[in-house]
Amino acid sequence: MTDIDDARDDDVLDLLAGRLVKEAGITKDQARELIKLIGTDWSSLLREAHFIKESGTDK
Repeated sequence: MTDIDDARDDDVLDLLAGRLVKEAGITKDQARELIKLIGTDWSSLLREAHFIKESGTDK
């Protein structure tokens, strides 16, 4: 993978993490970690993010 590909991947990760932060109310670090663990399946990400938010581990 080239530096350009790495930068593009980071941009996509930031975009997806930002959307998850806005829609689920978790931190950007939590969103990035979820994406790394789960992948980019939006339904799964949103479900887990809501679980994090409801369980109070978003601090």
